[in-house]
Amino acid sequence: AQVMLDQFIAAGLSKWGVTSRLTLLLPHGYEGSGPEHSSGRVERFLQAAAEGNLRIANCSTPAQYFHLLRRQALWNVQRPLVVMTPKSLLRKKEAGSSIADLASGRFELVLDDGWINERRATARSLVICSGKIYYDLLAEAQKRGDERPPIARVEQLYPFPARELRDLLSRYPSLTEVVWTQEEPRNMGPWTFMEQRLSPILPPGVYLRYVGRPERASPSEGYASAHTHEQARIVEEALSAG
Repeated sequence: AQVMLDQFIAAGLSKWGVTSRLTLLLPHGYEGSGPEHSSGRVERFLQAAAEGNLRIANCSTPAQYFHLLRRQALWNVQRPLVVMTPKSLLRKKEAGSSIADLASGRFELVLDDGWINERRATARSLVICSGKIYYDLLAEAQKRGDERPPIARVEQLYPFPARELRDLLSRYPSLTEVVWTQEEPRNMGPWTFMEQRLSPILPPGVYLRYVGRPERASPSEGYASAHTHEQARIVEEALSAG
């Protein structure tokens, strides 16, 4: 399918002025299975994204997913949509939405940490992630209580939500570091894409730190014990001050 994606879906608008509402739901999430079960190769879609040719999202709640699909159907500006869809979130109780969330509101490009409202002014570290890894971070963060850093989510990766991220960062005046956290290896996933775009909008004196798997040739370990160890390490490093 890579030939069709590269030659027609990603480049069709630039080559011939042809586009569509084609929506791809790609299984993507590190859940302890083999490499081919883990990665939808989001990095390849992000590499092909330019001139507003695609929409690429990694939703973390059912309401976000619903509003994203609804927007895709109703928006006059047609573009292909690529959605990373972790299978385990179908079974995770925490990844739920109320009827009110589904019936009202809209798709939010970036989600702030609502739990930490009263501590934004003093937070020194802000964790930013996308997709399923949020729930691994949240489970450990809840054990730490008031000592945990805020965790924000980028729900739409492309077009890059620069305005929304600037607004997010402005709510944390005491930041010294932003931690981009992902499940994927460093040479995969959104990191390379995000680093180039997130670094220029950071406030002066704020450092961008990467936490995730090191560079690898294969997307994931393929062994449950090794996967569990790596996930735990990523979560620990992300929630610990640099």
